[in-house]
Amino acid sequence: MSTSWPAGPRRVLVVGIDGVRLDLLPELHTPHLDSIAAAGFLAPVQVDEATPTMSGPCWATIVTGVGVAKHGVLGNHFGGNRLDVFPDFTTRLAAGHRRRTFAAGGWEPLFLARSGGPLFAAPGRLSYIAPLEDTPEAWEVCDERVTAEAEYVLGRSDDDPQASFVYLGAVDETAHFLGCGEEYRRAVEAADRRLGRLLAAVADRPGQEWTVIVVTDHGHLDQGGHGGRTELERTAWIAASGPGITPGAPVAPLHHTDVAAHVYAALEITPDPHWTLDGRPFTPAAEPALVG
Repeated sequence: MSTSWPAGPRRVLVVGIDGVRLDLLPELHTPHLDSIAAAGFLAPVQVDEATPTMSGPCWATIVTGVGVAKHGVLGNHFGGNRLDVFPDFTTRLAAGHRRRTFAAGGWEPLFLARSGGPLFAAPGRLSYIAPLEDTPEAWEVCDERVTAEAEYVLGRSDDDPQASFVYLGAVDETAHFLGCGEEYRRAVEAADRRLGRLLAAVADRPGQEWTVIVVTDHGHLDQGGHGGRTELERTAWIAASGPGITPGAPVAPLHHTDVAAHVYAALEITPDPHWTLDGRPFTPAAEPALVG
């Protein structure tokens, strides 16, 4: 049985930027990501031992709030998944809580019934914009179009989604083709500019309280590529700001499963125990005990 609650002023935007290495961020011009970190935090995430350092399993964990043992996505082909039991947050909120939700991006299995997908089964509004080919240049165009669509939905349409996910894939594609050199760095900075446009769109909505979460799924080897267990591949990160997140305060160790858990908390929704989420909302690190 579906239950609906008043939406209230709370809103959540999750921006997923695929394949951004944490160790390179201090060298890059990313003022919009920096602004989120300054208003809240930016902290590392280690992809756990059970999860392949691949986009499919990591994004499934991020948006469902459960690990691979439950959602069943073990590679970039999503066949054999259990996403009907453990849906993404945009689908769960739309179906069970009658919330307006939105998801946008250009990687097929996230949004289409291809390669065992979709991961985002039934958000209130879905925008799939395909790259014309699998090249860094085509993915930059795709991400531009995705960003423009998301700007419209978040800032100027009447949809007013309470929870949204926007996927940007050009950074990862650039690393696969060209490695993590100058072109890769430029791709990360371009993604940050697109993040800035999304932040500007939600800033134009008066009377709303926004939580913004930016997350990457995995890292990359210097020459490009991932799927192994090196620190470069396993190290991801989460940045977030919004109600209840204290600027600059240390946070408890983070996991990808915490993203969906925090989406629900930010919307003041208590998860049903039957959801069996593996994550928890972002919490401050425990204060060290006083000695003496």
